[in-house]
Amino acid sequence: MNQITIVSGKGGTGKTSITSAFASIAKNKILVDCDVDAADLFLTTQPTILNSHAYEGGKIAVIDPEVCTNCGICEDLCRFDAIHLVDGQTTISEFSCDGCRLCEIACPVDAIKMQENRESRWFESDTRFGPMVHAKLGIGEDNSGKLVTKIRDFATQKAKELKLETILIDGPPGIGCPVISTLTGVDVAVMVTEPTLSGMHDLHRLIELAKGFKLKSFVLINKFDLNTDISKEIEDLCQTENIEVLAKIPFNRDFVDAMVNQQTVIEYKPNSDLSKILENVWLRIESA
Repeated sequence: MNQITIVSGKGGTGKTSITSAFASIAKNKILVDCDVDAADLFLTTQPTILNSHAYEGGKIAVIDPEVCTNCGICEDLCRFDAIHLVDGQTTISEFSCDGCRLCEIACPVDAIKMQENRESRWFESDTRFGPMVHAKLGIGEDNSGKLVTKIRDFATQKAKELKLETILIDGPPGIGCPVISTLTGVDVAVMVTEPTLSGMHDLHRLIELAKGFKLKSFVLINKFDLNTDISKEIEDLCQTENIEVLAKIPFNRDFVDAMVNQQTVIEYKPNSDLSKILENVWLRIESA
């Protein structure tokens, strides 16, 4: 089984559009959208949800107003400014609470208890490209890395059951906890970047992260013609790091137009130069 992750150092590089293009090319695979904080692979894959599961991403503090004496101790101690007196009653903001439990421990009348936060959900779905696993992290919830691990584990189990050869993963941007969970244990990392100062800076950080996992890595420069000087700097960086640049894709509105039509670029214009570039890139990734 081959696990291939498409990642980017920053958002807006075209990572998900490229992943969806690969989804329409790859055979015998399962799709995983690991960008649980802001999932958008569904825009082009149009999944039909088969099963929905609650995910307990963490705990938040809850006050029992019948027991609370409004003494103010918890409000004074809270470092996250989550506890306030509202209309004469001590309340805790579920969006600000970090789940540290200090208020629960400090409450002299045991009016505060920790409660599982069950706003996050993960989904088993079917698409025209095959099975897909994705998730939605609840507003203000943490543990996105654990949720990524949850859906990746399920996708691996499903791939074994269905005898699928490839797990194609749309990763989150950046280098944080969900990205680390996305890169752990994969076979190939494809880093999508753009020729901007922030794009190059964040690509450098992503390369350093991937090196820690000793991954087979590639770089794909999207919109390379927006700044050919920075594109050249990215190529030089990749040469220094011994990373192959799979392709330099020129700016192309087909990415946007295809998404508006809820299609991949391969479906939208199958015979275009862009589609041919991406098909050749996928063949190189498959053979890595």
